[in-house]
Amino acid sequence: MVNLTINGKKISVKENTTIMEAADQNGISIPSLCYLKGINEIAACRVCVVELEGKERLITACNNVAEEGMVVYTNSPKVRKDRRNTVELILSQHDCLCVTCTRSGNCSLQKIANDLDILEIPFKKELEHQPWNPDFPLLRDSAKCIKCMRCIQVCDKVQGLNIWDLEGTGSRTTVNVAGHRTIEEADCSLCGQCITHCPVGALKGRNDTQKVWKAIEDKETIVVAQVAPAVRVAWGEQIGLAPEEATVGKIMDALKKIGVDYVFDTTFSADLTIMEEGHEFVQRFTAGELEKRPMFTSCCPGWVRFVKSQFPHLVKYLSTAKSPQQMFGAVMKTYFAQKLGVSPEKICTVSVMPCVAKKAEREMELFYEEYAGHDVDVVITTRELIRMISSAHIRPETLEDIESDRPMKEGTGAGVIFGATGGVMEAALRSAYYIIKKENPPADAFKAVRSKGFNENQGVQEAEFAIDDITVRTAVVSGLGNTRALLNKIEAGEAHYDFVEVMACPGGCVGGGGQPIHDGEEWAFKRGRGLYDLDEHMELRFSHENADILQMYGEFFGEPTSHKAHMLLHTEHVK
Repeated sequence: MVNLTINGKKISVKENTTIMEAADQNGISIPSLCYLKGINEIAACRVCVVELEGKERLITACNNVAEEGMVVYTNSPKVRKDRRNTVELILSQHDCLCVTCTRSGNCSLQKIANDLDILEIPFKKELEHQPWNPDFPLLRDSAKCIKCMRCIQVCDKVQGLNIWDLEGTGSRTTVNVAGHRTIEEADCSLCGQCITHCPVGALKGRNDTQKVWKAIEDKETIVVAQVAPAVRVAWGEQIGLAPEEATVGKIMDALKKIGVDYVFDTTFSADLTIMEEGHEFVQRFTAGELEKRPMFTSCCPGWVRFVKSQFPHLVKYLSTAKSPQQMFGAVMKTYFAQKLGVSPEKICTVSVMPCVAKKAEREMELFYEEYAGHDVDVVITTRELIRMISSAHIRPETLEDIESDRPMKEGTGAGVIFGATGGVMEAALRSAYYIIKKENPPADAFKAVRSKGFNENQGVQEAEFAIDDITVRTAVVSGLGNTRALLNKIEAGEAHYDFVEVMACPGGCVGGGGQPIHDGEEWAFKRGRGLYDLDEHMELRFSHENADILQMYGEFFGEPTSHKAHMLLHTEHVK
């Protein structure tokens, strides 16, 4: 232990604890902009300076370790003056149009400026403006960038894609796409982790809410919405609803109040995905196709973009099953359109997703009989849903629990856990067991694929399961940096699996780039626990027991992996 004094308070902390951590552990706040523990500890912003007794120059608290006998002041006149001056300089190079910024009210720079009582900027404003394609799902506003380097570090250290880099020197130093490329030319997976780790509004997802409003306003258009599993455990965070109050039924009610005609839960198509992917895995496994390489899940578009650019020779090992989002869209434009007796062109399919990559995935085209178009027409993120609820002046406490519409109402616990890392694997194994044995396993028989503890990113979760004389070797991985390491091991022959689930975002969809932002905090694993709790209390926990799924196969698809199912629910992945 190390003994020191902070603001007159004598404290003891473990060795190698930073001054910032020591202060925080004892209820003393030191503001910062660039700091991310274990990721960005470079003191780029210098907002966290403190005064050390006996030392003339101020030091940064985020990357200086507490030492025996230190006497530290975090809010002395010298500190306040320096910190204020630093923030004023940052604001002089920052677009301060807060009212039109998506991060207004949830911006670290805004909060620090308010805390420091900065009401005017004494320095000349110099804003940087770099061109950017407004149609790309990920948007960057260079005039808001504060050069904190978080996006660079998250992309490099966590996701391993190196999309961002510094360019220029001195006062002209700025952040841009690495290698002097445009974002379209870069190998961006659209995971959105740079967005959720940006402390200001310099990075954001493309806003597609106006497309939804336009569809709602058109009396000739039937607007159909689906809500992804991971959205239900996150949407309440931003509008003050406790987890037990923020149910998916209330999201359905909000969408109906906004003007959506039909609302559905994507857990239905998650179950549909398991029916197709589970049968596909059993077929490929028993045919001996997976002796050299495993079958990889295909429901995460960030992962699919990653493998196409980084390991293109492995694309053929992806499951051909579309993601739940795309399957739902395909069903809406065919099965549901027939039920309503309308042409697919009359239906606008809207997805509420935790993910930015889903905006790009919607570009996949659907060709079936006379219809050629998109499975999904518009994708909005969890954050955009919240903005639409606010725009409609809906008070959260007035929302009621309502059920999904028919005929795609039912969802199972297996579909719910799709949003957490390991959930797709566990759901698939539950049904694969049934396909092989013609009986259900215990619902929690495959818990070994879950990330242990849900308090940190475990990287890779390996497990083996014996079904009669068959042994299935599985791996679950989240985060693209972890994924690259796993694929390198597979390529080197150091590891062999039959089935691998990959989620681009740490923790899975619950930690997606479209989820509510809590600056400097990681909520993915807390949300993941919420999905597993919901699964545990679901009446149905096996995808193959979903009555509405079985009815649809009976009326429309025939059976899993049938010709019609392949036409509508599967796709050919191109390198």
